[in-house]
Amino acid sequence: MYKEYFGLKEDPFSIAPDPQFLYMSDRHREALAHLIYGMKADSGFVLLTGEVGTGKTTVCRCLLGQIPENSEIAFILNPKLSVVELLATICDELGISYPQGSLSIKVFIDLINICLLDAHSQGKQTVLIIDEAQNLSVDVLEQIRLLTNLETDKRKLLQVIMLGQPELNRILGRSDLRQLAQRVTARYHLEPLSRNEMEGYLNHRLAVAGVERPLFPVKTVNKLYRLTGGVPRLINLLCDRALLGAYVKGLNVVSPALLTAAAGEVFGKTGSNREGKDNFWQWLLIALLSLILVIGVYFLILLVKQPVLEKVAELQSPSKKIETISLDTVKQK
Repeated sequence: MYKEYFGLKEDPFSIAPDPQFLYMSDRHREALAHLIYGMKADSGFVLLTGEVGTGKTTVCRCLLGQIPENSEIAFILNPKLSVVELLATICDELGISYPQGSLSIKVFIDLINICLLDAHSQGKQTVLIIDEAQNLSVDVLEQIRLLTNLETDKRKLLQVIMLGQPELNRILGRSDLRQLAQRVTARYHLEPLSRNEMEGYLNHRLAVAGVERPLFPVKTVNKLYRLTGGVPRLINLLCDRALLGAYVKGLNVVSPALLTAAAGEVFGKTGSNREGKDNFWQWLLIALLSLILVIGVYFLILLVKQPVLEKVAELQSPSKKIETISLDTVKQK
């Protein structure tokens, strides 16, 4: 709706994982490098984790654009499957025919093994990519591990890349999954953008969409970072709504006030109050630290004064003894 108004060719802040809009921050470059290394290493499992909306799927889409032609890819987007359903989905992705209605795990495994051996004989690499892998059950994870048992003397015949939220690391930390955890040869946790990276992120997406001029002033960018914490998906949602608001009001740039109003509409009351709550906890923390500092200084002063008081007491003590002796002497006389 606002594209023509701002001179945009495309929606700059769509939440679809479009690789052309991927802003390669240092951490995104590292994430992509880990995935590429894992694919070339032929060593089993590669793990990419990150909070919701940090760009894991977008990085993976970018990876798909760099995969060699001699690769066979099975991409699973919805991993909430049983063992049989997962194996059937892998067969579907790799174009493997199987008896309809079959519920035999052995039948599926045998067919997948034949496919892997055939691909290897043709010099092809087979890669299984699983998004939202934190939703995999323990039984399914164990079955995936067993699939990677098929190997030659020099390489694994199935490479597995798992993308998931931080819970995935906790799941793999279970004692009954330690065999799988030991096969993870590359791990990377994708963090949100920093303040400076976020500014580059905004400029990059606007430039790709066809606009070079800044639509978000510095103060607006600062507020945007406080509201979103640098999470790309939240940035996209909020910027999209803010640009719409600017279009409706006939503004050329997004002001901090307009951004705050947009946050209330996008995130609701909880989201619009997020900055205030963050400030409250920050001030509370500062107050507690200040109190601890005052108490610490007080006790430090007491510790410094204590030896001095003891010394004074020692110096006063002999004079009292002399006084006492003198009085006793007078009395005796």
